Amino acid sequence: MKNDSSEEWLLFLSERKMTEITSKDILKALAHVDDPDLHKDIVTLGMVKDIEIDHLNLSFTVELTTPACPMKDMIQRACINAIKHFIPLAETINVNMTARVTSHRSKSEILPGVKNIIAVASGKGGVGKSTVAANLAYGLAHNGAKVGLLDADIYGPSIPIIMGLRGHHTAVEDGKMIPAEKDGIKVLSIGFMINENQPVVWRGPMISSAFKQFVNDGLWGELDYLIIDLPPGTGDIHLTLTQLLPITGVVMVTTPQDVAIADCRKAMKMFHTPGASAPIIGIIENMSWFVPEDAPDKKYFIFGKGGAETLASEFGVPVLGQIPLFENLRSLADEGRNPFDVHNAATSHLQVMTETLAQHISIKNNTTQTG
Repeated sequence: MKNDSSEEWLLFLSERKMTEITSKDILKALAHVDDPDLHKDIVTLGMVKDIEIDHLNLSFTVELTTPACPMKDMIQRACINAIKHFIPLAETINVNMTARVTSHRSKSEILPGVKNIIAVASGKGGVGKSTVAANLAYGLAHNGAKVGLLDADIYGPSIPIIMGLRGHHTAVEDGKMIPAEKDGIKVLSIGFMINENQPVVWRGPMISSAFKQFVNDGLWGELDYLIIDLPPGTGDIHLTLTQLLPITGVVMVTTPQDVAIADCRKAMKMFHTPGASAPIIGIIENMSWFVPEDAPDKKYFIFGKGGAETLASEFGVPVLGQIPLFENLRSLADEGRNPFDVHNAATSHLQVMTETLAQHISIKNNTTQTG
């Protein structure tokens, strides 16, 4: 909370012999509360809504830029403290925290109802990219966002298993594909259209055509975030994605191992080349360490240590999260269960990862709008 001019404001209230509270008083007080990410006060940012005053009982809404805001509780406490400090006559203070996800996308014929498109990529297979993509979708939905998940890993579609949608078949209505739904998340995958054991033996143009069809012919509707699980490596779908869609950014997934880091570096460089350019939001390091159940104070860095930090420093992007090896994360994915339905150490790491991603997207959108 900002303290500048507080003495002058309290003196003004005292001289006014304040017997009632006005909306102007509330806004003046809340102008001393900053959003720590956007570095402006919440009044200037237009976050304060629906002010209601019943004599000395106050109620108002603070509309954040994402429901997964990691600073939500801190901002709420700052609002209450500001009211108590600048309007000491207030008896009850009710702060309703809501969110309206921001976007920097201009209106487009392609996915016009989607505010943010996040591609999840990796330099190589086997680093847990699809599991991370699914867990990001689960996490954002768990925090109240409207989320879609597009499985663009055509050669190895594992999203149907991870999302507990094995055996689902995509329905088509008026030439449009209706996504499956899991815990409020809309999901499309080539795995819904072929037998689970059937290999996809397609050339590049067919792969790109299938991806375009998922994007253009899917009934995605209004979404705050569309997560796209890309195939590992660098190929046709990556080129099609960057040329077809104005994406919000790319999340890279890697393990700390040198071999994985080397391939991730190549994939990141691809997103800096003409024809495949896309902003990289940050890196998620999967399988960062192992903690045995019988020795929770110990960490074993099975795949090495510090790989994501090295890449992040090299490319000037943040590490969005480090996910340790948890046996229950593996079993929940195999069983197609939502990890946010279970509260344990793994869930806390996933929540931090989700909040950090949402935080950086909000900052990026605000910078784009004001830049």
